[in-house]
Formats: sequence, structure tokens, C-alpha cells
Amino acid sequence: MDMLIAEDVMLLLLDDATGSVAGSSAVHYTLGGAVLVELALAERVWIEPSGSAWRTARVHPVPGAPPLADPLLQGALGIVAEKPRSAQDLVNRLGKGLREHVAERLVNRGLVRRETTNVLGLFPSTRWPAQDARHEQELRGTLELVLARGAVPDARTGAVVALLSAADQAHRVLGYPGIAPRDVKARAKVIAEGDWAAKAVKDAVAAMNAAVIGAIVATTVVTGSSS
Repeated sequence: MDMLIAEDVMLLLLDDATGSVAGSSAVHYTLGGAVLVELALAERVWIEPSGSAWRTARVHPVPGAPPLADPLLQGALGIVAEKPRSAQDLVNRLGKGLREHVAERLVNRGLVRRETTNVLGLFPSTRWPAQDARHEQELRGTLELVLARGAVPDARTGAVVALLSAADQAHRVLGYPGIAPRDVKARAKVIAEGDWAAKAVKDAVAAMNAAVIGAIVATTVVTGSSS
């Protein structure tokens, strides 16, 4: 099954039974980062070095590259092409509306089902419990080899691990019998920082990590100040 990285990440973040999203406060940025990393893996974007501590590195489209077949990725590339922007800015822009959009793609693939209820009879709430878990089981098997058995990840698997690590969800959504969550978290962090992909992808992941972590901190500060 030819899945986007964002789809695989969303599938892992969804609880199979309840259909709720783990790390929901950061999912917007996590999925935006997944799209940016996918564009880097497809060699459709490159990262301009910052050149100084006062200037943020900018993301550019690769000139002359053919269009992408997937409309989600092609639309994201159009946003990148509007003007040079930082990866942190792009993670936010690319992530807008992706939670529902990616979940609906999973529904269309038959992997999850859409359930909408009204909380207190007034407020609609949508969940996406598992419908067909075979692809997710295969994905989790690959991730177990990497996170629990020490296998070296390919670029795509490394990207999935890095995204989950950036959102502090790797140890929460990838539990393995007999392995402490802290060990899964530590291994995921090593992979996120390691030499598993081309420089452009690593730069995109590093910038995305900073964007996701910054967004989580900002959300925590706002939530704390309003309580």
C-alpha cells in the first residue's frame, strides 16, 4: 500500500479502539512536518543555509522538478514555492487542516472508520477507530525492528520515528512487551538525530523538531496561563 508519511504517522497516533488522537495538541505541526519531510525525501525542496546566527534557514522548491502525483503533496509544494520561508513557518502552514484531511484519506483507504457523536447533545466530536489494522501491524513490525531490535532504519522509517520523537509520542504509541518506554524514547531520539537520510531531509527534520517542540511549549504556556 503506497502511503504518505503523514498517513502512517496519523495511523500510529490514532488509538485503534477509541479513535482518539494521541498528542492532539501537536498533531497539526507533526503532520505539517511529515509533509515537509516527504517533499525533502522526494527531492522537491532544499534547505538554504542560514549563513549566520541571526538568519533562519529557508526552504526552497527544487527548480524544474516534475509535478507530484499526490494532490496533497503538490498543493504543499505550491505553498513552499510562494516564497522562501523557514521550516518552522512551513510546518505551521502545511499542517493547517491536515488532521481531518489525512484522517479522511485513511477512511477512504478502509483503514479507519469515521464516527461522529454529539457531546452533551450539542458539540460534535469525531473519532477514527481502526477498521482494517493490517497495514498498521506491518508498520509497527518494521518500527519494532528499529526501535526494539536495533535494526538500521531506511530514510522513510527514520522520518516516521523522528516525527513521533519530535512530538514526544514514540514511547507512548509504540509500546513493546518487555521494553521500558524510556528505552523506546531514547532509541527514537538517537534515530532522529542520526545519519539515516540525506542532508536535506535531516535539516528538514531538525527544523521540524524545533517547530513542533516550540509549538508544544507555546501551547503549554497558553494553557497554563488561562487556567
